[in-house]
Amino acid sequence: MNVVVAAAIVAPGPPPRVLAAQRSHPDALAGKWEFPGGKVEPGETDVAALVRECREELGVTIDVRDRAGTDLVVADPGFVLRLWWAGIVAGEPQPHEHRALRWIAADELDGLDWLPTNWPLLASLRAGLVDWPG
Repeated sequence: MNVVVAAAIVAPGPPPRVLAAQRSHPDALAGKWEFPGGKVEPGETDVAALVRECREELGVTIDVRDRAGTDLVVADPGFVLRLWWAGIVAGEPQPHEHRALRWIAADELDGLDWLPTNWPLLASLRAGLVDWPG
């Protein structure tokens, strides 16, 4: 099984907001929104992969917390998507590999054109943001 991890990076509120990243490539996905992350490499844990991906894609160091929701099977056979809650401990997010970045509150989630694989994550993400401590 191949694992793709994504980070729901939260900035405390009020209201708490999550970081969304707009794809710049490939052409078929350009302009769609996603949560930052990527593939877990052989011998790498989910957490290590998320820390590495966020450093490469955004230029930030994150603190990975709990899982947000359950595994989702993605369109490519044999791939699973796992979303993790995270916070930034160092750096300011920059779109090194994305067209744009945007901080969004729970009530703004439905207003973005998400990748199809990210739509099923929105309900648990919305609930988590509404109940976010602090």
